[in-house]
Amino acid sequence: MIVPFNFLGLPDQLSNYATAKVAVLPIPYDLTLSYQSGARLGPQAIIDASRQVETYDDDFSLEPCEIGIATLPELEQVAAGPESMQTAIYKTCQKILADNKYIMVLGGEHSITPAIVKAHAEKFEKLSVLHIDAHSDLRDSYQESRYSHACAMSRVAEIVPFMSVGIRSFKGGENEIKYRDRIVKMSEFRNNPKIYQKILAGLSENVYITIDLDGFDPAVIPSVGTPEPGGLSWDEMMELIRQISLNKKIVGADIVELSPRPGLNYADFTAAKLAYKVIARSFFKEK
Repeated sequence: MIVPFNFLGLPDQLSNYATAKVAVLPIPYDLTLSYQSGARLGPQAIIDASRQVETYDDDFSLEPCEIGIATLPELEQVAAGPESMQTAIYKTCQKILADNKYIMVLGGEHSITPAIVKAHAEKFEKLSVLHIDAHSDLRDSYQESRYSHACAMSRVAEIVPFMSVGIRSFKGGENEIKYRDRIVKMSEFRNNPKIYQKILAGLSENVYITIDLDGFDPAVIPSVGTPEPGGLSWDEMMELIRQISLNKKIVGADIVELSPRPGLNYADFTAAKLAYKVIARSFFKEK
């Protein structure tokens, strides 16, 4: 039986949590967004669109979903505020990791990432984060909150090292200066012939990937809270993930900031396919 409301619409034998290697965790949270809201609708839009994604992957000549991909219930927003939400996310991810599952989180806004990273850092030694985004997200505080989406990487930097790729929007703040060697601007990504060596050198053995969908050019995914022109193409994103998978171990990931728009279903589908490709590259190597 095909189950319509899980990721990829997988049959029972491939979506059973007990046997699945992957757990998809939807977190429909967008309390701190500062421009266009709607990221809370992103996880369900991605899951709905994923039912149209072909499960066969020609890069590996197999169906990656055969490893089992279970879709968990949504993690509800905590009314007490952003800091309490961080605690709820952290504890939930702790439990899933204790079951030896690979976690693919579907957000929701980018503020969810630090709590997920904290749980992974306890599970995996020598962890670092590949951060793909249009924005540095390095404010120490924004709108009187240290747990705003605009502060996500400042909180991550307090836990593990990171490399940010695709950045093209800056505040000019202190943390952007402090971590400038860990920021790959979009212009450098396209013009430095040794860019992958630089990115890989900044990452440790185990890598957690966080992808804000505004890292893409709006022509690829327009449905985000804060779109920025001049971003990654689909092929550039695929090659970046490929390079990481060939040289490091991807231990978990999140995809955040999809704000679905009526009539722009291709953005939802692209996000769903991206999630599946990241999962595939986390488990399989090219022949």
